[in-house]
Amino acid sequence: MLNKLSTLILMTLASFVLLAATSFGQQESRFENFDHFSTGFPLTGQHATVRCESCHIDGQFKGTPTRCADCHNSVRAEGKPASHPQTQANCDSCHATSQWAIARFDHSGVTERCASCHNGIQSSGKPANHVPSSQECENCHTTSNWTNATFDHSAVTGNCVSCHNGTTATGKPANHIPSSNVCEDCHRTTAWVPASFDHAGITGNCSSCHNGTTATGKPANHIPSSNVCEDCHRTMSWVPAEFSHAGITGNCTSCHNGTTAPGKSSSHPPTSNTCEACHNTSDWSQVRFDHRATSATCSTCHNGTIAEGKGPTHIQTTAQCDSCHTTNAWSPARFSHEGITGNCSSCHNGSTATGKHANHVSSTNACEDCHTTNAWSPARFDHSAASGSCFSCHNGTTATGKHANHIASSNACADCHVTNGWTPARFDHSGVTGSCFSCHNGTTATGKHATHVASANTCDDCHTTNAWVPARFDHSAVTGTCFSCHNGTTATGKHAAHVASTNSCADCHSTNAWVPANFDHSSVTGTCFSCHNGTTATGKHPAHVSSTNTCDDCHTTNAWVPARFDHSAATGTCSSCHNGTTATGKHPAHIASSNSCGDCHTTNAWTPANFNHDNISGSCSSCHNGTTATGKHAAHLNTTNTCEDCHRVTSWVPANFNHAAANGTCSSCHNGTAAPGKTPSHPNTTNQCDFCHVTSSWATVRMDHSQALGTCSSCHNNTLATGKPPSHIATTAQCDSCHSTNAWTPASFSHDGVTGNCVSCHNGTTATGKPPTHPGTTNVCENCHRTTNWTTIRMSHGDVTGRCDACHNGTIAEGKPNDHPNTSQDCGACHDTRNWDD
Repeated sequence: MLNKLSTLILMTLASFVLLAATSFGQQESRFENFDHFSTGFPLTGQHATVRCESCHIDGQFKGTPTRCADCHNSVRAEGKPASHPQTQANCDSCHATSQWAIARFDHSGVTERCASCHNGIQSSGKPANHVPSSQECENCHTTSNWTNATFDHSAVTGNCVSCHNGTTATGKPANHIPSSNVCEDCHRTTAWVPASFDHAGITGNCSSCHNGTTATGKPANHIPSSNVCEDCHRTMSWVPAEFSHAGITGNCTSCHNGTTAPGKSSSHPPTSNTCEACHNTSDWSQVRFDHRATSATCSTCHNGTIAEGKGPTHIQTTAQCDSCHTTNAWSPARFSHEGITGNCSSCHNGSTATGKHANHVSSTNACEDCHTTNAWSPARFDHSAASGSCFSCHNGTTATGKHANHIASSNACADCHVTNGWTPARFDHSGVTGSCFSCHNGTTATGKHATHVASANTCDDCHTTNAWVPARFDHSAVTGTCFSCHNGTTATGKHAAHVASTNSCADCHSTNAWVPANFDHSSVTGTCFSCHNGTTATGKHPAHVSSTNTCDDCHTTNAWVPARFDHSAATGTCSSCHNGTTATGKHPAHIASSNSCGDCHTTNAWTPANFNHDNISGSCSSCHNGTTATGKHAAHLNTTNTCEDCHRVTSWVPANFNHAAANGTCSSCHNGTAAPGKTPSHPNTTNQCDFCHVTSSWATVRMDHSQALGTCSSCHNNTLATGKPPSHIATTAQCDSCHSTNAWTPASFSHDGVTGNCVSCHNGTTATGKPPTHPGTTNVCENCHRTTNWTTIRMSHGDVTGRCDACHNGTIAEGKPNDHPNTSQDCGACHDTRNWDD
């Protein structure tokens, strides 16, 4: 019975186990596909291999811990070992689920000192080559970076080289001064430099250090020399130094310039020679001399002291030596009579000097009656005492006759020449035949010179028979670029100081004049100083405010002044700069005053200043004399009036002015500077202002076209002066082709320049049109008429309208003759337009 019961119990239990196993297998199968990420705690790394029941105790899911430390507490799972660094940070601050090994580390949660971990066991400690020191890690290092460490030599033991050996720390660099000294002999622990230095321990020559890199080398202004430093200098001091010319390179003036070494003394003969051209290095006084490079007068040296001067027998004269003598030798010499006293014959007696020659014109006159001291000829001569015709002397033997290239003429000398001189002579081109060039060929008379403007024009195209100049010239007829003439030879070209530019002349200049010229700084390259260097263009003057600013920091390209300047950045009192050297100070003629600049002036400008004439005594000119205060400037109107005659004490302008007291021509004031001058749009003329204008009004003018330059239309353009009205005949001709300068009408007329058809003018308003009796026709004028003659016509009946007898009525055109058959029919009923008889 017991066995049966046991068997039954076992079978029941087996059924339960089998049922439970089956149920658990089904549940296990369900959880294999469960997405743990949906719980907010993803299973990553090693967590993915842990069995569920390791965390979900007794099948409890809710409240399962998610912090690392809740499981990794050495009870449920492995926790911090005893040797773990002391920290309050969470596990996952440093560890990852893939392994315990530290993936990232945050020192912010560590509560112990560095060495508690960085001891060479738990973490890296001081390496074997660490600088010997008793300091804690954190005294020098930070948790963010080992290598960026602060350092304090005070705790270091041993000498410098124990660290500064090029491995542990920086050692002597390759370019260190060769020396057996240890670091601390020269350097300090606070900084490498400055360092103490003693030449006693140095090996090698000076230049091994004094090369301009390791230590100071030869400065830029050192005497050029191939010597090494120690040839002249000592280690105690650069100066004084021993010196020998033997090792010097370069010329003498590189040193003997009055600064580096003594230069030319104030009494030295003026010369552009270099020292070595005359002197040698052994003795200054032994000289070779060459006059070619000498400047100044001869007597500066040849005064009997510095060099040989005039001898006792020298002709008494105040002339300079080189007036007569050359530097090659005293004689032969040129001679000047300027300093000679006495009459000519005292020397010109045939012995001391040349006298009258055998074929001299017989005369009892003294030499000086006819001759000058410049030369025997030309000589002054009075024909009133001569007899006979001109040719009796002027025969080419006794006196000059007609030369070979004289203009061919049968005239006697006196027909053209006068006894005062050959030239000027009476001459009239009207009697000359041939072209200008037949005489003006450069042989018979002056022809085109070598630099004449290249042109195929004949002389009379530009010149008149009155004179070569002024000549008519028009740039429009010139071929080639401006530079083909304006090259400095044919005509004025670019001067040496011209702004460097590849522009052609016409880019800036006009054919009217060089100035004013169009100039735009925007097309200039380089810095301001490349031109404004004091040579090409105005540069900084000696008294310019000391500044490293470039020009354009203060100045604009419009003008030097006004310039941008801000006194707010200036230090000191006004007079610390405005002392007459650094900046403008009180000038000698300044009103005497103990006031400082700021009492009257402002930092904006010297003027206007706080000033009141009330306390001034005397006339205006007692101060306004150009010294004490502004006086008449160079461009002031030429007048003898005193200031107060025209000006008031409140301001210079406006001023009372009366032309009656003005001196000089109008243009001496009306030049665009002193007073308004000709405007750019003024008619081109050489006339003075008062030739056309009156002093009461510019607008009231007397006009003389004879002095006007340019074409009529350059003024008569409806702006400067009346131009063509809208109803003017359409034409390309210039005004003076038809009109005269006396009046617009009457005018001559030529159809040559007219544009448009005839009826555009011949419309009965602008010019005569078809008269009432004109044959009816649709023809335009030019189909029948010519511009030379209205009455001579080409007639075509093809475009005639109306009956024949409208014209052929015996008045307009030939009508019926007296013997014509009496009929009322129109001509065309019987006749045709080709022939009456047909």
